[in-house]
Amino acid sequence: MSGRRRAQRYGRLAETACVWHLRLLGYRILARGFRTPVGELDIVARRSGVLVVVEVKARGDLSTAAESLGPRQRGRIARAASAFQQARPSCAGLDVRFDVMLVRPWRLPVHLPDAWRHES
Repeated sequence: MSGRRRAQRYGRLAETACVWHLRLLGYRILARGFRTPVGELDIVARRSGVLVVVEVKARGDLSTAAESLGPRQRGRIARAASAFQQARPSCAGLDVRFDVMLVRPWRLPVHLPDAWRHES
């Protein structure tokens, strides 16, 4: 198996672990791997009146995972979140929060709620 395929498989497994972790915390999962022309959203969830956009970063250690989300990618995620809200009228009036979940092998995901704010 090539390195790229192995990384994609690891990423999918990490997202699945994050989905289950979020469900246990009371989030309702609305979408996984939501693709738009402007970007992709790993996980979109809802809890109360908040639309939660979750970026999953799976790396060997937490510091590498945390550092792998740059300003350009955050902008792309924010634009994709806006496209998600336009595609789902039931989510249009919800507040949006951007979370990050960091995943290391054989550990529970680390959830960072409200990891950044998008300046519109």
